Amino acid sequence: MAFYLTADGGTESLRARIYDLNGACLGQKAVPYETRFAAGARAEQNPEDWWQALITATAGAIAEAGIDAGQIEAMCFATTCCTVVALDEQGRALRPALMWMDVRANAEADAVLATGDAALAINGAGQGPVSAEWMIPKALWLKRHEPATFDAAHTICEYQDFLILRLTGERCASLDNAGLRWHYSSRNGGWARGILAKLGLEDLIEKWPARVVPPGEVAGTLTPHAAHALGLSQSVKVVQGGADALIGMIGLGVAQPGQLALITGSSHLLFGVTEAPLHAPGVWGAYPDIVYPGRWIVEGGQTSTGSIINWLRRMTGGTLDLAEMNRLAEALEPGCEGLIVQDHFQGNRTPFTDPLSRGAIVGLTLAHEPQHIFRAIMEGIGFGTRAILDAFRAGGYASTEITVGGGATASRLWMQIHADTAGLPVRIPASADAPSTGSAVLAAHGAGRFASIDEGIAALVRPGSSIDPRPREAAMYEEIYHKYKALYPALKGALA
Repeated sequence: MAFYLTADGGTESLRARIYDLNGACLGQKAVPYETRFAAGARAEQNPEDWWQALITATAGAIAEAGIDAGQIEAMCFATTCCTVVALDEQGRALRPALMWMDVRANAEADAVLATGDAALAINGAGQGPVSAEWMIPKALWLKRHEPATFDAAHTICEYQDFLILRLTGERCASLDNAGLRWHYSSRNGGWARGILAKLGLEDLIEKWPARVVPPGEVAGTLTPHAAHALGLSQSVKVVQGGADALIGMIGLGVAQPGQLALITGSSHLLFGVTEAPLHAPGVWGAYPDIVYPGRWIVEGGQTSTGSIINWLRRMTGGTLDLAEMNRLAEALEPGCEGLIVQDHFQGNRTPFTDPLSRGAIVGLTLAHEPQHIFRAIMEGIGFGTRAILDAFRAGGYASTEITVGGGATASRLWMQIHADTAGLPVRIPASADAPSTGSAVLAAHGAGRFASIDEGIAALVRPGSSIDPRPREAAMYEEIYHKYKALYPALKGALA
């Protein structure tokens, strides 16, 4: 028997899982870690917490699976992106990591766009904006505001790369992350040297890992220290993964042109597969080869989704019963008696790419109860997803269905709202833990069990349930959606 260890390094925790060659999850363990928030839309984590979480979660998953750890032949993981870390020569963090949702670098993002470089084609066909979440703006922020840290950094990389380095001693980046968030292009000479030169950031290239490894290829094997810490053999292959949502595409079985994935969690990410390059306003990408060789990926996303539900829970003292809220909210009519939520609680990723936009709950009365706000949040997020789909269509990409994975699939109501607001069927595979399932596919592929990622998908990803849009509710949401769209330009002026 052969088994595969995966890890999903998310915003709130790291979850390790053990899979077999049939795609069955035999054991799992989640370990939480802290995110520290500060004014200015800042969010940071301690990279050592990720490492300790991986050690603890691995032991727990192996124990629950009841397997011999010596039978694990490969491991692969997916992590948040773009969570940026600055490391010294020994691989230790010089400061807390800048989380993916940290948008303090908005001025630096504007500076990146102002270069007018050809590599900016992936940012709305060169029209931008450039997101403050991305690698170059964050690295530029470090150089401008913490020059001592920048100068001392031997390596500037991501969560994904930090774990690869800690596990194997290999200083390498994932093609998935670099092609998605670093303006790296496998088709156009690699690093965006033109952008860096215009920003005076040429020294960043020496701090980035020189080796770029595609998902599914072996990055290395475990060092003696890592093998001892995890209780594994040094022969375990560490297979390159990447950004959690993109590895989730593999776990959802979204691999062919025209297919569309929606990965849910603290944020929403939408990825479509194309057979040719596509660049359009309000759309990120298309990115070549970052998941599947010879195919491109178009992207849209919402910065705050599940994190807004968590915000509501915090505001109610942590006592909000989600099952009860779903039950009460399901009894309400679309529109929640006049409530509309703008889902920009941590800025807007697409189609506006506006880090300064903010969330809003509009239409409150004294008659509204928590379940009204709860459902209105779900609807507002559904409308935000619809706005991305509209931008996709305007840019020339359309799909006939949405395949969904992640935490939001636990709510049948939320999935139905997504189907109704988008006017598209929602498909949910048998395993909704898409990043982990995708990591299992890559681990088995890297171990030589499958000749291609597509072959691994066919073997390990199983179909599940389907939810169709309801004509009456879809028509009602169409009317409310026009009101939602009017909020952003109105609030942009007011908040400015």
